[in-house]
Amino acid sequence: MTDPAPNRLRSLLFAPAVRPDFMARLPERGADAVVLDCEDATPPNAKAEGRANARSIAPELAAKGCAVTIRVNGPTSDWFADDIAEGLVPELAGVVIPKVETVEGLDEIARMLSAAGLPDLGIIAGIETALGVADARSFLAHPQVIAAYFGAEDFIADMGGVRTQNNQEVLYARSQVALAGRLAGVPTLDQVVTNFRDDNRFTRESAEARALGYGGKLCIHPSQVTIANDAFIPSPEEVERARRLLAAYEEAVAGGVSAIDFEGQMVDEPLATQARRIVSLGA
Repeated sequence: MTDPAPNRLRSLLFAPAVRPDFMARLPERGADAVVLDCEDATPPNAKAEGRANARSIAPELAAKGCAVTIRVNGPTSDWFADDIAEGLVPELAGVVIPKVETVEGLDEIARMLSAAGLPDLGIIAGIETALGVADARSFLAHPQVIAAYFGAEDFIADMGGVRTQNNQEVLYARSQVALAGRLAGVPTLDQVVTNFRDDNRFTRESAEARALGYGGKLCIHPSQVTIANDAFIPSPEEVERARRLLAAYEEAVAGGVSAIDFEGQMVDEPLATQARRIVSLGA
């Protein structure tokens, strides 16, 4: 089992499992990985159809070089057991499990995957409930988790809160998920923007997410992919400034000085560490 995007996971593009026409075009969309969605994008009366569609088309997409995953229905749903037993294939880069909440739950999912003949299939964990956010640090360290995402809409529904344009109501939860991913050593992806025509909001949220430590964003429309791919890598100007900063800092350190004035900014090792990351991401 390999990471769905070995070098980076900036964009994770969803397509309804009941839309073979949408799924067939996924390889040309430019996303780092894609999701055939048997959960939210597949209505209750079409779960079996979506499951069969996803299972059928996933190997074709993988053969075209697409890092393809399937999102199954939630562990407490009526469809989850059949999704795991009948809906997955070896060609997948991972399985997306929504509403993950506990280590014990992941252990049971791992047993079910093993029984389905896929013991090494990596899990992309959806963190979408109050309990999931609260306990994310413990279960993201599970050996089968390869990535995670924060689902704001389900989280606020579980909390009984209200979604707003400024995202203040999810700032704590977004931060907690990014922190848990960092401590567990797994990449994290930020929440969806449900208004897929609002490029300005998607761009703003991507910048917020990168600032919080996220490596990418969930995409529900192809138009969002390019924005995400650009947002989660440093601009050429950022990379060039980081290189200048490092050159000046390393010269100073070689001369026995550990803090310098660089273009009006005090620079020491923490800022140098940030600059090294910018350079590495921009490579």
